[in-house]
Amino acid sequence: MQYLSTRGGAEPVLFSEAVSQGLAPDGGLYLPVSFPDLSDQLDRWTTLSYPELCYEFFKYFATDLEDSDLRDAIFKAYSNFSHSEIAPLVPLSENWQVLELFHGPTLAFKDFALQLLGNFYELQIRRTGRELCVLGATSGDTGAAAISGLLGKSGVTVFILYPDGKVSPLQERQMTCTGADNVFPLAIEGTFDDAQKTVKELFGDLSFRESMGLSAVNSINLARILAQSVYYLYAWLRLSPKDREVTQFVVPTGNFGNVFAGWLLTKMGIQMGGFRVATNQNDVLHRLFDSGNYLLGDVSPSLAPSMDIQVASNFERLLFYFFEGNAERVNEVMHKFRSEGRYSFEDFSIAGFSSSSTSDSEIPELIQKVWTEHQYLVDPHTACAFKNLSITDRAVILATAHPAKFPQVFEQAGLGKPTSPVLDALLDQSPQKYKISVDSGAVRSFIEKKLKPA
Repeated sequence: MQYLSTRGGAEPVLFSEAVSQGLAPDGGLYLPVSFPDLSDQLDRWTTLSYPELCYEFFKYFATDLEDSDLRDAIFKAYSNFSHSEIAPLVPLSENWQVLELFHGPTLAFKDFALQLLGNFYELQIRRTGRELCVLGATSGDTGAAAISGLLGKSGVTVFILYPDGKVSPLQERQMTCTGADNVFPLAIEGTFDDAQKTVKELFGDLSFRESMGLSAVNSINLARILAQSVYYLYAWLRLSPKDREVTQFVVPTGNFGNVFAGWLLTKMGIQMGGFRVATNQNDVLHRLFDSGNYLLGDVSPSLAPSMDIQVASNFERLLFYFFEGNAERVNEVMHKFRSEGRYSFEDFSIAGFSSSSTSDSEIPELIQKVWTEHQYLVDPHTACAFKNLSITDRAVILATAHPAKFPQVFEQAGLGKPTSPVLDALLDQSPQKYKISVDSGAVRSFIEKKLKPA
């Protein structure tokens, strides 16, 4: 299997190269040249465990990895999840089920991809003998999950940018209380979009990228998208066969990677009932699907901070398919959006997608409502998925984080604060972070000093 860039200016590469680069040299995002038809495998896969299903799925994509290496990387990645099913499907009502994605080491859905990505990096270093500098930006959960997945990996140094004061205190502690010598949490003044822009600028400097061995850990890395596709497939296989084609997946998302991962399955012969993009008050994606206007606005800090994003990085991947593989059109749109901060589509209707937006005032109300009606506690991001959701809709709601990561919101909902022993243990540890200006030159200098000290 080979992978091409959404912008058409880079040679196709194999899986390992796409993973180690993260971002294509032309600034585009990698996608498979073609997709396998999985429809004839589904009956056989219905009874597989989560790691077994993940292994069968990735055999179609990671074709340049040794079979034993691929299997070991996958089974190791999910060996430290706290639930035996890894991604349990919990019924709330006759028509609603919750896909719990918070049983990994950092209690967020990002663990599904980043525990595995760390193992892929380890294989790459073993194969090439070259160390990697992993660079990423986070609005909260990606940074913690990336750091967790890369702790103890020989030959990997991690630099994670995050907006200072704009992630939850427990998210910040997960990033800054590791005590690891190869982890550098960089607190910037600004927003997640500022951090992500800085990361992309550094990846655009091909000389620096090559000399430092940069690799992207954000959802621009295709391995993350494919790893997340697996939990959609796992849940879909556990639905009643009569419900599979009519059940929609309701997905809290800011960067579009999570919902795009599910939608990719529809290109592999799997019939699904659609996807609802559930945003918070930073609703750039809702406005896009509602009006066709992709408009950059100011980020408004919210009770669901991991979705405080205005530039959805993975939108470019969907755009590639919207334009039927026309990389020139993708380039045109992305260039205009970068220069003007907006792009208007005459018609941006894509079959299978709907969207919603949830204000901060509505989040505590939704949390309280779900608890009252279903005796089920959801975090503020997952709460957004219940906006305008009819009890008659057949739906799988993705629970993207453990409620204990965002304890303050539950007071507003009139509920007690949820706790977790994993998070409680962080309160006794001393955080270490590095404050730095949101400037690619300053970040470049910091990385060079840490990797190549005078």
